[in-house]
Amino acid sequence: MKSLCHLKKMLDEADEILRKIRFLVFDFDGVMTDNRVLVDECGHESVFCSRSDGMGIECLRKRTRVEMLVLSKEQNPVTSARCRKLGLRCIQGMDDKLVILQQEIKNRGLLPENVAFVGNDINDIPCLDCVGIPIVVADCHEYVKSHALFITEKNGGYGAVREVCDAILASWQNRESGRDDACY
Repeated sequence: MKSLCHLKKMLDEADEILRKIRFLVFDFDGVMTDNRVLVDECGHESVFCSRSDGMGIECLRKRTRVEMLVLSKEQNPVTSARCRKLGLRCIQGMDDKLVILQQEIKNRGLLPENVAFVGNDINDIPCLDCVGIPIVVADCHEYVKSHALFITEKNGGYGAVREVCDAILASWQNRESGRDDACY
């Protein structure tokens, strides 16, 4: 069992890493959704998302300078609709997310250590390996976990995005005011 002193050091180190984030990029399916899809008889798709994720995004946007983006391999109107509602820029329907991610990082003049990517499956590995702060959701594909610096406690579509946003927000607030509250 680790001592409280060791645990505090680990939390301080995580805080230091998270406060470097200037650009937070999310995969959509399996990160903002629970990775299931409902398809009706006409072929229209629906997904389940967590409303708390939306609040986390809103709080992070209001209280930090962290830019956010959604990258999705799938081209789907449900992704566009959800991102529009959340006020997130979304790029979707590309074969290679890494090329887009690298271009977005370059356009912002950022270093990899200032970028976090949140993914869940094997097609996210190149993006996870490209950034300084790779994050995966708790229910990600087992093989992907070894590519992550952080693993959320919550599953995709069940508050994992909120958890990430709250952790980043807390690290910013701890730096600026010594407070330890996330969005409140």
